[in-house]
Amino acid sequence: MRRSLPSEEEAARILAVKRTRRAPRLPPPAGRPLGPLIKALDEKFGRGPDVLRARWREIVGEALAARTEPMKLSKPRGGGGVLELKVDGPAAALIQHQAPDILARVNLFLGAGTVTRLRVVQGPVRRLAANQAAAGAAQARRRRAQPLDAAVEADLESGLARAAEGPLKTALRRLGREVLRQARRETER
Repeated sequence: MRRSLPSEEEAARILAVKRTRRAPRLPPPAGRPLGPLIKALDEKFGRGPDVLRARWREIVGEALAARTEPMKLSKPRGGGGVLELKVDGPAAALIQHQAPDILARVNLFLGAGTVTRLRVVQGPVRRLAANQAAAGAAQARRRRAQPLDAAVEADLESGLARAAEGPLKTALRRLGREVLRQARRETER
């Protein structure tokens, strides 16, 4: 048997007699009670690779910082942590050979015996702002190069006349201009 829905008056009477459930109380934010615990753990165990990333250039120097990036700092219970470094592919062997020096510098920064091993992982390294600024300055210097005299430029073009148009000819033209500029700079000295 099908039962029909109650009318509005019947629904109001039913609701007046029956109690409805209260809305469930929302749980408190999980971060509030964990805040002091996380702060205590942070003081005890350190902040991990973020602290190293911020001062990596100071710790290992310009040359190594351009090719490496700290990714992860693992601290096993037995002691002595493992620092995972992301390294540009070709530089991985060089970094392996410099591992004792890198470990000494990192331990000088974090505290003696904090890191006992390096784990090298090959991959693309994010370029830091300083590297990008240096690359931008080099591009600006290249852009400011003085143009060649018309006669010298015509001489260069006549030398490249037999070469086929394409990327090779463009590269040869650029190389020729730079060689001629360098020769002009040396004669001016």
